[in-house]
Amino acid sequence: MHKGKGMKFVGDSRVSAERKASQIPKDYSEYPGRTEAFWPNFLLKEWLVGAVFLVGFLSLTLAHPSPLEGMADPTNASYIPLPDWYFLFLYELLKYEFASGNYILLGMIVLPGLAFGALLLAPFLDNGPGRRPHQRPIAVIMMLLGLTSAIWLTYTAASHVDWETRAEMNKPIPPTAVEIDKSHEGFAAYEASCLQCHGEALEGTGMAPALLGTEYTAEEIAKIAVEGLEGDPGMPPNMFTGSDEELEQLVDFIMTVNEKAAE
Repeated sequence: MHKGKGMKFVGDSRVSAERKASQIPKDYSEYPGRTEAFWPNFLLKEWLVGAVFLVGFLSLTLAHPSPLEGMADPTNASYIPLPDWYFLFLYELLKYEFASGNYILLGMIVLPGLAFGALLLAPFLDNGPGRRPHQRPIAVIMMLLGLTSAIWLTYTAASHVDWETRAEMNKPIPPTAVEIDKSHEGFAAYEASCLQCHGEALEGTGMAPALLGTEYTAEEIAKIAVEGLEGDPGMPPNMFTGSDEELEQLVDFIMTVNEKAAE
């Protein structure tokens, strides 16, 4: 403490208590066109861009809601799980020969690790002072490659899946499902030819759609049981090999169950 000077505290004896003008950082206004104030200029721009993407994403989810499937069933060995949409690009990557089979570790660990690692290192590999895209070629190219690859692989994976049909096939059994009359003369034919794929309560499984609530007529059901059905989901022909009388009993059983469910 010096007389008339007041008391001064410093955190390190090597740091001078007096700050010279040369040690004070220049204000951003001394670099016109090259920098800007964080508040509110820069932060406001970030909020505006984020709001545009948020509104766009919310509009997309409202226009095309994601079809939901039923609860997981550990007894259904035929169910083929798919990852959420934001992991579909990794799922699609594993379909290529260079990332599957004997090279599965390459597709699971090495390639994704290199891609994400490159994105993390992009700011350090290209640390030029410029902020425009043409002044940061390495970082911009790496980001564009990563974004293009993710979008293309996601689109390719999603285009091969009928999401609406998949959700319909794997929807949960409604709690008001009609009770099955196993004493019906057509239940034996259903149990022998249809139950394994369509479920005991006609609710459908991962292998075939539900017959409960079907819009097919009795004649169409009989024809499909013998000749099969093309399309997705399809049905191979000759799944029913019983007699004509058993076929009539089977169709009557299915129609009777649906009539009870509609009551």
